[in-house]
Amino acid sequence: MRINRRDVLRGLGTALGLPLFEAMGAAAKAPCRMAFLYVPNGIMMDQWLVDQKPGVHALPAELPSITRALGAYREDVSFIGGLTQNGGRALGDGPGDHGRAGANYLTCMHPKKTNGRDLQVGVSVDQVAAQRLAGKTRLASLELSCEDGVQGGSCDNGYSCAYSNTISWRTPNTPNPAEIRPRALFERLFGAADEDADPARRVRRASYERSILDVVTGDARKLASTLGGADKRKLDEYLYSIRDVELRIQAAEKNRATAPRPNMAAPDASVPADLAEHARLMIDLLTLAFQTDATRVASLMLSLEQSPRAYPEIGIPEAHHGLTHHQGDADKIAKVIQINQYHMKQFVYLVDKFKKTPDGDGTLLDHVMVTYGSGLSDGNAHDHANLPMVLAGRGCGTVRPGRYVRHANETPMANLFMAMLDRMGVPAETLGDGTGKLGYLSDL
Repeated sequence: MRINRRDVLRGLGTALGLPLFEAMGAAAKAPCRMAFLYVPNGIMMDQWLVDQKPGVHALPAELPSITRALGAYREDVSFIGGLTQNGGRALGDGPGDHGRAGANYLTCMHPKKTNGRDLQVGVSVDQVAAQRLAGKTRLASLELSCEDGVQGGSCDNGYSCAYSNTISWRTPNTPNPAEIRPRALFERLFGAADEDADPARRVRRASYERSILDVVTGDARKLASTLGGADKRKLDEYLYSIRDVELRIQAAEKNRATAPRPNMAAPDASVPADLAEHARLMIDLLTLAFQTDATRVASLMLSLEQSPRAYPEIGIPEAHHGLTHHQGDADKIAKVIQINQYHMKQFVYLVDKFKKTPDGDGTLLDHVMVTYGSGLSDGNAHDHANLPMVLAGRGCGTVRPGRYVRHANETPMANLFMAMLDRMGVPAETLGDGTGKLGYLSDL
């Protein structure tokens, strides 16, 4: 039996995309995807990677403390050094490094200093890809975050909060708002295909406890009867992974509902307070989105620039941003390193998840390029040079991981993004302040 890649399980207005099965034959060749994970406020770079002279280097036998959790995946990631975001610097505009760092990160352009509506920066690399790949997937791209931003006003010395709330820009003056609610993301991926226009009926539909999988089990059984043993197992694993995510979202909602009510407006019920649970829900949903080819482009901010977020779950009650301005205080530095390690663990979870997810003739990690980094290197000094950057995945065979490539100082970050676009089949002659495609991502 041959199954078309666009086949879906349908039932009562629910549409569920399918993963790649062996029965899809030659058409099952996996597409390339790209994603960008962002962490704010810089990194303690002396615990990131031992810097070296420009060239291609083997990774050290033991990685420093912040990146040590990647040790088990050293053959799946590349460290890239020497990259700079010049547009994040003041360039005559004075203070505002955090606002510029976020806005500049994927656009590679210097944002206009304004807290009004006259925003101006550039089209971000994810949206360059999304626009060129339009029509190939149901969703052009996903913009995700684990922290809600301030709406309106100035967030950093005259820079609009819009510059800090997202790293994705559809046009030079149109930011893409990031989704922080796992429930909303889940429904966007797997909810009703014919969304009801009646608000009252939408409320009733949202209140249903029954799993969306319950309404398609009949179709799933029919499909399973036509598949071979390997595909049956793959379908079972896929449906289980969706159900697992849904149950965890429901558990988070119920925990919130039974908790004592504070003297404040209730937060969104589906947003976990714990960053790790929140991030992993979003990563699990992103995995499903890539696995079902719902989209091929995504960004995820683990937190926002100048984030006031504290991390009581790892014993840190102080705000992250304030700690990064440590001025040499050993206790603050130790806490920043601990936060950096905590963020890195979420990225490691993604790498592990992608590596364990079957996809076409390999795994999802074989068919993606995922960056992890920050718009600042030294947060205390607001340094925009030699930024921390890890690239995970093999980009459908176009990336050779397992090494540290140190480029010359002041190499534009845009050059990396242009090289990634090229591997996505979206060649770009220019992007921001780029000077050409970055070399040494592979031996090709």
